[in-house]
Amino acid sequence: MKKIITAVSIALLVVLTGCSSNTGGKASTAKAGSLDAIKKEGKIKIGIFSDDAPFCYQDADGSFKGYDVELGKRVAKELLGDESKITWVVMNPADRISYLQTDKVDLMLADFTVTDERAKSVDFTLPYEKVSIGVVSSEKTPITSVDQLKGKDVAVNTGTTADAYFTKNVPDAKLTKIDAITDGYQALISGRAVAFAQDNTLLLSWAKKNPGYVVGIKELGNKDYIAGAVKKGNNELLDYVNGLIKGKLNDEKFFHKAYESTLKSSFPDDFTADQIVIEGGKTK
Repeated sequence: MKKIITAVSIALLVVLTGCSSNTGGKASTAKAGSLDAIKKEGKIKIGIFSDDAPFCYQDADGSFKGYDVELGKRVAKELLGDESKITWVVMNPADRISYLQTDKVDLMLADFTVTDERAKSVDFTLPYEKVSIGVVSSEKTPITSVDQLKGKDVAVNTGTTADAYFTKNVPDAKLTKIDAITDGYQALISGRAVAFAQDNTLLLSWAKKNPGYVVGIKELGNKDYIAGAVKKGNNELLDYVNGLIKGKLNDEKFFHKAYESTLKSSFPDDFTADQIVIEGGKTK
């Protein structure tokens, strides 16, 4: 009987020890997207577009470039000591929230406009860019008013602020909803749509490089802001990025310098950095 009791006691001790060990293991596992998890991985996963020049795009040599990309590289440099320690994750506009929610990315820097609706699903960083909705069209038949779009085909990227604006405010327009930004330009060029609605900064840059097209409507709706985003509740990474924006980057006028190196040549000569750039997250 003593042998049986002893054997049972040993077995119970092993089970309890195992449970204790497993619990400790879970407690010590770094939460996805946390600073510890990113440092342990040695890389930060950043969501980006590959076709949103000059803000975030993939060059012919495969490297990522642009205004948003410069911020991503600086975050990696400060956090991991090397701006190259990034896994760039390419997506379409409609994927941005789901990629954060499923931990496919740690930080979203894909030309992400802040809205109240999106803020229910993700946490936005301090903003670093001002933007409005614009409309680009053929120079031969320029669209200068939304009234001209009644009954006409207008290309918009699914899930963007332009999509939401036209759905709500211009119900008579026929929306051609597409995924990739380049598809919007192709819809315009091919004649599938008479206009393409997107961020005005993006369209002004594209029109400058593509003679024959004009941004006839430069601002629709309210002035909006572009910011980074993290998974809802990831306060650790959020605070880290916000600290950089308010601190070192603000002191250095980082975003003005990024404008000079990545954006200036893409805009009309009378365009200024202050029409786009926000330093220190200060919108006023």
